[in-house]
Amino acid sequence: MDVITTHVNADFDCLGAMIAARRLYPDALLVFPGSQERGLRDFLLHSTLYIYNFKRLKDIDLTQITRLILVDVRQASLIGPFAEVARDPQVELHIYDHHLAEEDSLKGDLQWIEDVGATTTLMARLFAERGIIPTADEATMMMLGLYEDTGNLLFGSTCAEDFTAARFLLEHGASLDTVADFLVREMTPEQVDLLNRLLKSCRRIRIHGIDIAIAQASLDTYVPDIASLAHKLKDIENLSVLIVAVRMDDRVFLVARSRLPEVDVGELLQQFGGGGHAFAASATVRDLPLVQLLDQLENRLGEHLVSCVTAADLMSAPVKSLSRSSSTRQASELLTRFNFNAARFWTEPGWSELSRDNWLKKPCITRWERW
Repeated sequence: MDVITTHVNADFDCLGAMIAARRLYPDALLVFPGSQERGLRDFLLHSTLYIYNFKRLKDIDLTQITRLILVDVRQASLIGPFAEVARDPQVELHIYDHHLAEEDSLKGDLQWIEDVGATTTLMARLFAERGIIPTADEATMMMLGLYEDTGNLLFGSTCAEDFTAARFLLEHGASLDTVADFLVREMTPEQVDLLNRLLKSCRRIRIHGIDIAIAQASLDTYVPDIASLAHKLKDIENLSVLIVAVRMDDRVFLVARSRLPEVDVGELLQQFGGGGHAFAASATVRDLPLVQLLDQLENRLGEHLVSCVTAADLMSAPVKSLSRSSSTRQASELLTRFNFNAARFWTEPGWSELSRDNWLKKPCITRWERW
């Protein structure tokens, strides 16, 4: 028995890649390993996905699986009960994914993994190369995944392959009206309240010359789609790096976003049992107080980040210099002309400083060095 599955808390890229994978494995069953994001759940309620032979997990005999096809995931910890199946040497494992390798990443007998914006981008390319023509419904579901994972083709991780895939899907009937209907959602009152809390709590810390924004909140009830709120907060405050931590019941949900190549949030949140991309990642931490988690997070940031400030960022260019025979008057003129506050020069005891205020008091200059 062939089974196509994806990661828990599935999103539209999972759905689009699963639908596409079924064209490659026509006899396979489609099974979600766990929950889905709210937007995807709403879509499932209004769609005709029953015709694609989706099955409930409890209706599947895992011992009968002979080939497991994973899309948009290769971490064993993210596929629920399918983890044991994936590790079974008797089961053939195929993987289609666009995430970077992590500690518990699985290795497939066949795998297609590339650093592109969405897994549906890989599937669209496979369709084009093999002459597979998607139906309009299939193209629409794949486009939903592509647009969601690339932020409507605006994320910094979006590459030329994603635009090529979008064109391919649009040419084969993808409905952008449907994409807009399901990806642009109104916030619930609970989400509005949470966003306000995050805005009020948002603080900025500076680590190795990089500004990091951290927002936090504690809730008594579950509020879905923290990731979408993180996007809104990042846009409202025009933040380059944002980490959101929200405590709900006995767990803390972490969502991180980065626009800077120096800050790989996927690698950062791996240390908290999560993962994702360099620009977008998430994690769920259990049985750890929010305050303690935030302390650990700041410590890890200090270890994780490398200073992005170089000498070139601080120096004036091109370098201005004086000859060894220059007079103090010439030095004063140079300081005034280029608005420099000071210059260093060599005296018999060693290096000294020449500034606008004291240059006339330094008759002991013997020669200038380049600076």
